[in-house]
Amino acid sequence: MRALTILSLAVAGACSFTAMAAEDGRRWLAGDHHVHSEWSVGWDTSTMPPTPIRCGDSPYTRTHNAMAAREHGLAWMVHTDHGGPNHSQVSRDHAWPALLEARKAVPEVIQFHGMEFDVPAGEHASLIIAPGAQEEAQQFAIEKTFNRREVLDTSTRDSEEDMLKALRHMQGMRPQPLMFVNHPSRTATGPGVWGKVTPAELRDWQDAAPQVLVGMEGAPGHQADRKTRGLYRNAPAPSYGGFDQMTAKVGGEWDGMLAEGRRFWITANSDAHRHRGIGGADFYPGEYSKTYVWAREDAGDVLDGLRHGRIFVVTGDLIDGLSMQARSGKAVATSGDTLKVKAGARITLEVELHVPDTRNAHGDRPELVHVDVIAGEAGDAGPAMRVTSLTANDWQRKDGRIRFSMDVPAPAKNGFVRVRGSSTGERDPAADVPGEDPWKDLWFYSNPIFIEAQG
Repeated sequence: MRALTILSLAVAGACSFTAMAAEDGRRWLAGDHHVHSEWSVGWDTSTMPPTPIRCGDSPYTRTHNAMAAREHGLAWMVHTDHGGPNHSQVSRDHAWPALLEARKAVPEVIQFHGMEFDVPAGEHASLIIAPGAQEEAQQFAIEKTFNRREVLDTSTRDSEEDMLKALRHMQGMRPQPLMFVNHPSRTATGPGVWGKVTPAELRDWQDAAPQVLVGMEGAPGHQADRKTRGLYRNAPAPSYGGFDQMTAKVGGEWDGMLAEGRRFWITANSDAHRHRGIGGADFYPGEYSKTYVWAREDAGDVLDGLRHGRIFVVTGDLIDGLSMQARSGKAVATSGDTLKVKAGARITLEVELHVPDTRNAHGDRPELVHVDVIAGEAGDAGPAMRVTSLTANDWQRKDGRIRFSMDVPAPAKNGFVRVRGSSTGERDPAADVPGEDPWKDLWFYSNPIFIEAQG
């Protein structure tokens, strides 16, 4: 992998890094799009149809979860309970009123209606409904009509075409919901040996609904489980630094999609069911993982940020702000945007990271050890990747801000650039092993800036 050119620190110090400044009221808002409550029910199968059992998969009320989110610094969250036979009625009659109560009790947190959608021909995805007069009815209709486990015989809704039909329907809805694929490689059996979710399916799903299915969990939940981090239970296919293999591997499946020009984003969340404090595998929302969205404190703008990739993700509060700008002449682009340049033009990447001035939920103030600048473009045998790793000798640090600037080579046609960093000395995240401490293995990942060479 060819290195990129690091500019002098004198040049880096002269950059303005204006993207960190408030823009039309926007700022980085931390959130979580995958949280379970008491309405992720269990099922009494001695009756027909099965009877829902409250608190079957989580003991917490939606109000409790919202209070935990507020306690851990979240500005937004999505309530995403599991489905099951006729669970749409549980959503309508119980989960929806509980959401209204939680919104009244915790108005400081923007709370979205949604569910963990049981994907036909797949596993799970976070379904996020746009707030408004239609939200209860819209969520009910999607679950009732398309959710795989809504019916007793799930095989009747378990084909690829069933998922494509659901996505086409959602693409046509107004307002459009959002969907992120959850823990995509959890059922994989080895590196690149896919299970219930394949890269081909991800592409097909996004092609069917490009404004609805917009990404996947880069870092799955269940990070507090010390036996199988993220509950990635197939030992030959673990997570890496807490991140899914599709994201963590440079030049892997995510980079391949980006090199194709796909606007496909990554997130991080808790997948909170039962907290580690009562023997569960989970952290509370925001306690360990955060998805930051550049948005106003407005539900519609948060959805807009999620839809268009104004996102970075982090574990353990390693950072709490990220400005990334690619410049060429007067043209500027930030996360989720596209920089259009002349072929062979000089491109400068300017990065500013903000380090929290308080301790994280573990009582630590983690140190950022290195940052990787990752550039890619389409190649003959998969994406062609270039990586430069930077340490404290390569950046300026002042008043909690880390700054650096560097040249990025223009792609032959189309490409992208993204950054990640870690509290470890690992140049690539190591495979997670039983017994490791997640607080000692922290990472942040940006979403990409796309670069289109013209002429």
